[in-house]
Amino acid sequence: MSIPPLSDEQRQQARRAATEARRRRAEIKQALRTGDQSLAQVLEAAERDDVIAHTKVVDVLKSLPRVGAVRAAKVMDRLDIAPNRRLRGLGKHQTAALVSEFVRSNASAHPAAAPQSVGAPQSVGAPQSVDE
Repeated sequence: MSIPPLSDEQRQQARRAATEARRRRAEIKQALRTGDQSLAQVLEAAERDDVIAHTKVVDVLKSLPRVGAVRAAKVMDRLDIAPNRRLRGLGKHQTAALVSEFVRSNASAHPAAAPQSVGAPQSVGAPQSVDE
C-alpha cells in the first residue's frame, strides 16, 4: 500500500506537527534530566498524551540522572522490555517495575532520604548487647 500524494499545504502541516512532537518529547526528556518530573509522572502522562506515548523507553531512561546507554539497556533487559519498545507499549507490570527500579536507585543514591531498614540501630554510639 503506497502513501497517497500530499499537497504542499498538507506536507507543511505534517512537518509542523512532527516538529512540535519532537519539541514536546525533548521537553519531557529535559524535565526528567533536571528533576522537574519523575519517571512515574512521565509514564502517567504517556497514558493521556499520544506524543509522550510514542517516546522510546530507552530514550526516557537515558534522560534520567546517572543513567546512560549501558545501564538503560541492562535494566530493560532484566525487566524483559524490548530495546525498541515505546512508552505506550509497556505493560502494567513493566511500568510498575520501572518505577520501582528507579525509586529504589534514587533512594540508594541519596541515603538520607532512604527509610531505615527494620532492625537498624536507632541510636549511634550506644553499645548493644547480643543474646545468643
